[in-house]
Amino acid sequence: MAIQSLYGRGRPVISLEIFPPKRDDAIQTIYDALKRMADYRPDFISVTYGAGGSGGRNRTAEIAAFIRREYGIESMAHLTCVGATRDMTRQTLEQMHQDGIQNVLVLRGDLPPDRAAAGEYSHAEELVRETAARGDFCIGAACYPEGHIDCACMEDDLQHLLCKQEAGADFFVSQLFFDNTQFYRFLDMARAHGITLPISAGIMPILGRTQIERMIFMCGASLPSSIVRLLHKYEDNPDDLRKAGIEYAATQMEDLLSQKVDGVHLYSMNKPEIAAHCFTRIGHPR
Repeated sequence: MAIQSLYGRGRPVISLEIFPPKRDDAIQTIYDALKRMADYRPDFISVTYGAGGSGGRNRTAEIAAFIRREYGIESMAHLTCVGATRDMTRQTLEQMHQDGIQNVLVLRGDLPPDRAAAGEYSHAEELVRETAARGDFCIGAACYPEGHIDCACMEDDLQHLLCKQEAGADFFVSQLFFDNTQFYRFLDMARAHGITLPISAGIMPILGRTQIERMIFMCGASLPSSIVRLLHKYEDNPDDLRKAGIEYAATQMEDLLSQKVDGVHLYSMNKPEIAAHCFTRIGHPR
């Protein structure tokens, strides 16, 4: 099933994201987590691009195919183009197609620390266009409520988003954010800029101070005062900070759903307890 068809059914699309274990870790760990998360019947589950080179790509496709086959839940495999050649990408897409994967999230991917990424793609838009030309995938793409960290201004960022739409994307999933007003402001700007595709809001729970600092550095998300107060209140109690962070994410999701957004995408961090708390709180499944 094309994920695009899940939107516009009278209720927001509720989805979650997992990531493959590292190459040397047992893949059974994610299957054990999926067994518990599948009970909450998300509308779809996305699988990030795995670490560890081509082996990571294979694990991404393997897990995405398993989700559809084992649980009858639609899945989406991430596909990044940093460091990739066009031949590598065509082979990956063909293998995904043979594995029965119908949905891909096309991303540029994170640049290496030296900022010199070998490969034949400069922007995700190029891979969106190439994937769309095949005609056999539903294509998701990323959007950035506070602007991409490498983009000079929001106007440029919105223009890149419009280019992805025109290149053949079918829907968007947002980067994480911690202030819902930032997302609502972004939605207004995107619609005014001609972005008409469905946009799911990406929500990531705070599990620890180190994690949040890393996320801020990587994606440029801002911290509202409510988060700063949580970090201060629980700075000496990591267990309570984790609980408060998951509760904050559930509250974000409740508010987004009350505003009838197109969808909410939960970054589960491979933790079934996160899915359990947040999905129960919002009353999913319906």
